[in-house]
Amino acid sequence: MVGRSRLQKEVLQLYRKFLFAAKGKPGFEQTIKQEFRQHALISRSDTLRIEFMLRKGYKKLEMLKDPNITGMGHFIDKN
Repeated sequence: MVGRSRLQKEVLQLYRKFLFAAKGKPGFEQTIKQEFRQHALISRSDTLRIEFMLRKGYKKLEMLKDPNITGMGHFIDKN
């Protein structure tokens, strides 16, 4: 069995961090899961796009950690 790439590990780590940060915020967990499922279709070879989405994800994660945040938008990828 082949191990995961650095990017795959980073995406999974970000996903776990999102789920942990969403605890206690109703409705966020489903939105997070939906968002990651939608972007799971990005080709593994499209590293630039994956890295871009990771950077956006980390920014959203920091916003989600703010106790005053009550809603969350979606990434919109027109490509």
